[in-house]
Amino acid sequence: MAMVGREAEQAELAAFVKTAAGQALVLRGETGVGKSSLLGHAAAVAEQEGYAVIRASGVEAESELPYAGLHQFLHPLLADVADLDDGSQEVFDAVFGRADSDPPSVMTLGIAVLSLLSLAAARKPLLLVLDDGQWLDDSSADICGFVGRRLAGSPVKLLVGVRTDIASRFDTAALPELPIAALNDQDAAALLTQRFPTLGKQIRRLVLTQAQGNPLALLELPAHLGGAAIQGEPALESLVGDLGMPLPRRLQRLYGSRIAALSDAMRAELLMGALDGAGAGARLSRGEAGSGPGARYRMRDADEAVAAGLLEIEPATGDFAFRHPLVRSAVVQMATPNQRRAAHRALAQIHREHLERRATHLAAATVDPDEEVADILEAAAESATKRGGALAAVAWLTRAAELSVEHTSRSRRLADAAFVAGHAARLGQAHRLVQYGLAPGSTDSAASVLASAYQALYQDGDVLSTHRQVALAIQKLRDTGPTEADEVLTRLVNLLLAISQYAGDRAAWERTQALLADLGDLITERSRLYGDTWSDVIRHGAGSAEVIEQAAAKVAGQEPWEVTRLAVAAYHLDILSRFRPHLRGIVDRELETGAVASGMVMLHLIMLDQMAVGEWDGAQDTGRRVLALAVEHGHELFATQSRAYLAQLAALRGQLGPARDLQAEVDAWARPRGLGFLTQLADSAGATAALSAGDYETAYLYAIGITPPGEFRPYAYQASRTLLDLVEAARHTGRTEQARQHALAARDADLPKISPRLALLTYGALAMTADGEHEAAEMFALAEAHPDAARFPFELARIRLAHGIRVRHVEGRAAARRYLVPAAEAFERLGAAGWTERARAELRATGAVPRASMLNLASLTWQERRIADLAASGLTNKEIGKRMHLSPRTVSSHLYRIFPKLGITTRAALRDALSRTEEGPQS
Repeated sequence: MAMVGREAEQAELAAFVKTAAGQALVLRGETGVGKSSLLGHAAAVAEQEGYAVIRASGVEAESELPYAGLHQFLHPLLADVADLDDGSQEVFDAVFGRADSDPPSVMTLGIAVLSLLSLAAARKPLLLVLDDGQWLDDSSADICGFVGRRLAGSPVKLLVGVRTDIASRFDTAALPELPIAALNDQDAAALLTQRFPTLGKQIRRLVLTQAQGNPLALLELPAHLGGAAIQGEPALESLVGDLGMPLPRRLQRLYGSRIAALSDAMRAELLMGALDGAGAGARLSRGEAGSGPGARYRMRDADEAVAAGLLEIEPATGDFAFRHPLVRSAVVQMATPNQRRAAHRALAQIHREHLERRATHLAAATVDPDEEVADILEAAAESATKRGGALAAVAWLTRAAELSVEHTSRSRRLADAAFVAGHAARLGQAHRLVQYGLAPGSTDSAASVLASAYQALYQDGDVLSTHRQVALAIQKLRDTGPTEADEVLTRLVNLLLAISQYAGDRAAWERTQALLADLGDLITERSRLYGDTWSDVIRHGAGSAEVIEQAAAKVAGQEPWEVTRLAVAAYHLDILSRFRPHLRGIVDRELETGAVASGMVMLHLIMLDQMAVGEWDGAQDTGRRVLALAVEHGHELFATQSRAYLAQLAALRGQLGPARDLQAEVDAWARPRGLGFLTQLADSAGATAALSAGDYETAYLYAIGITPPGEFRPYAYQASRTLLDLVEAARHTGRTEQARQHALAARDADLPKISPRLALLTYGALAMTADGEHEAAEMFALAEAHPDAARFPFELARIRLAHGIRVRHVEGRAAARRYLVPAAEAFERLGAAGWTERARAELRATGAVPRASMLNLASLTWQERRIADLAASGLTNKEIGKRMHLSPRTVSSHLYRIFPKLGITTRAALRDALSRTEEGPQS
């Protein structure tokens, strides 16, 4: 029978299906408005057009099970996985529990899903239809969004139906939408006439009033009200409730009366199906063990419910399915607590081979403390954490604590839940959990100290009181004699190390190191490694690089916070690139459903590695992303840290205004709090910005604020990183003795043995300050020939520029070009505007006229090239705007983007940059 009042929506869906290019579309509307009917219409059109159609449905009972929805969606295609490459097969094995390996990121899994869909669509076009998308688990919804945004040009299409009254991941998936509104009065009346032509006037008027244009209500109310008509209008109205009651609740009342009329056995069968998501996707026969996250119970002998209009039979499979999600909700609500628990126990037995699904049912089935069930929930939480489901892990650990027999087990599990919640950026929830776990009469515990210290550190940057608080808690644990495997002690120690790192204070670090020494064998090897590398790599980091590199090969399957701690150690040793592929592989997963705090640290580390290897555009995008996340989650410490890294990047690029603004913002927040880690970053950004502008006196003052010349201040981690900054600033301000003294201090401290970057900086500093040409050439050769020199292009270019200047004065102009040309080209590729201009000036001094980069020029849009030409001709922004119909501010914004592309910093340099684009290289 044709739908009434949906001609426009049907036409749009038909056009969606028949267009050649693949795409996605979200149908959004209230409960019962007809989304499912429209999805069915689209599926029918697709089948007529030769599509293969796969249908799936989100179910509330599975909304906490990672990848359950994805398994349901892909279940008909899983046989094709064997035809994919080994990497894609491993991805699906990890996600669906067929292999114990590291879960992939959204991007990695999304690409594998796209490959599988493309393989299936090679046989015939494919339409994926998802109903009730609001109930899809977050992990699956993220994959659907990723895939949906990348279907253009493929033979695959995606249709999703979601309810407007329930928030879901599809709200922010950035997919095209088709709103589905209620029927207008005329269409509502026409639908009622079409389906119920003999309906009495009284009931007809009441139905139209109550339904308010909702098709489901228009179809369900007449049959329900017909038997009450003889009792008069008040009786009719009492059956459906007043208009103030939400429509879903009024409809549930209608289904409730039908459910109540069923036999006890039928209601029990419906309850089993409702609690396990029956009737949508991959199913189980009764008694069959689970076979993946999408396996569901299969109802049987349910003809009675079909006759009552509660179930329907799926034509393709013959399975029973709920006629509408509201039927499922009504079944659950009408069951008694004991009935629901009995159904959950039976389902837990059916799913005994699937840990997480079994845990979900056991959590709901168990009332009294049960250590066996608590152990299962704890194991499920560990599994979820490693698969990127930290939020689900918090819920399972909390429930495990509630079911613990002993108070010690309860406190431990709540502490674990609080720990995971803290890393999932749920700091307030973490604190509440540990307070809930305190013993009667207790006012404090090690776990509560852990949670409150996390909150104080990350939200307000408090390193002074948190250091005292955590150190005292560690001392108390030491005095009570913890075992070697005491997890809370290890967590407290690692937090103390993080607090000490952010403090960047010698006294705080010495207190920390003394406390760790007192703990002896109670400290894990990992914690000792973190203490050595996070504190002062010059004094404690020698020999750690090999251990870190060995650990990098074994990070798969580890908790996300352990990965980030190892990666932080790798950063201090300048071997972070070893970890970056793994960080890239899991960061999206953690940001979406897992350890968000760890995910933000991962983004910081990725940004730092991007800056080190010269991927500055990518670093800026990463920095802005993590800044937005930190602000969103209230992690002001991470937000300020993001601003500090962005200040450093802006300083490198010669963007002096933004660099100084960000530097001032960081300094104003961090200095009063004693956050030496951040104030050193601010000073480093100040020194870099000043060097980029040629303001060497200011650069020197910033550099010696970090460490005096001739020494490397203990526990000041920027002291070694700013080695070249201090040396160059000292040389250019006539402080040659201080420059030489600092270079020799780096040599004497054996910095080349600590990390590859420090080796490059040390050799470069010694070359710059050498007393004779033989030493200068020797040290420069060591720098340039270092096997990792190319990994640090900015530092290598600085060393080449300085050596080229020296060679020009000693050996002549032609000899200098060998060093100045690659330096200028490197600065230009990086977008280091101030350094590019300085290198070009030195090249001109050798008689070579450097040409503007054709690559950078080609990156200008037509509009940018036109603005650059007009500005080079001498026109003002106002005059350019008048010619091009732009505002002066818009012209200024374009020029702000043009200058870095051309490797210049001033308007006066535009003419030379553009006029040299066609010239060949000078010899």
